[in-house]
Amino acid sequence: MTSWRVVRIFAGTFILLSLALGIPGSPIFVSQWWLAFTAFIGVNLLQSGLTKWCMLETMLRKLGIQPGC
Repeated sequence: MTSWRVVRIFAGTFILLSLALGIPGSPIFVSQWWLAFTAFIGVNLLQSGLTKWCMLETMLRKLGIQPGC
């Protein structure tokens, strides 16, 4: 699996989890402040799309995950 796929899997997982924890109708609702984490992930995705640099991808490459696009 390439680094870009791992980054997208992480992002998708964290977005869905933070939505589940932050939306009042969810069975695992904790606090609406979890929606701030969803926004944080969105800002990071936007930043990486504009700058072509992602901190998680850099860390994954150092761990030996194959780079790819």
